[in-house]
Amino acid sequence: MHVRLVAAMTAALLLGTAAPSHAATGSFKNCTAMNKVYPHGVGRTGARDKTSGTPVTNFKVSSSLYAANRGSDRDKDGVACEKR
Repeated sequence: MHVRLVAAMTAALLLGTAAPSHAATGSFKNCTAMNKVYPHGVGRTGARDKTSGTPVTNFKVSSSLYAANRGSDRDKDGVACEKR
């Protein structure tokens, strides 16, 4: 009985913590996919949103995530897929 309980709990933990496919690489297909996980985008350490209006300051700071999605940084300001 104890063995079955441990096996069931282990299976539940493993199945319940499955990560989305993009988590393995940190790379997102496009900004729509990234903004579902990081609504304000991802920026490298020290990045500042380049804009003539109010800059986005609440993006996720992660140099490794930014590096994996650098192609999504259209204005080359160090923040990929920034959105208010």
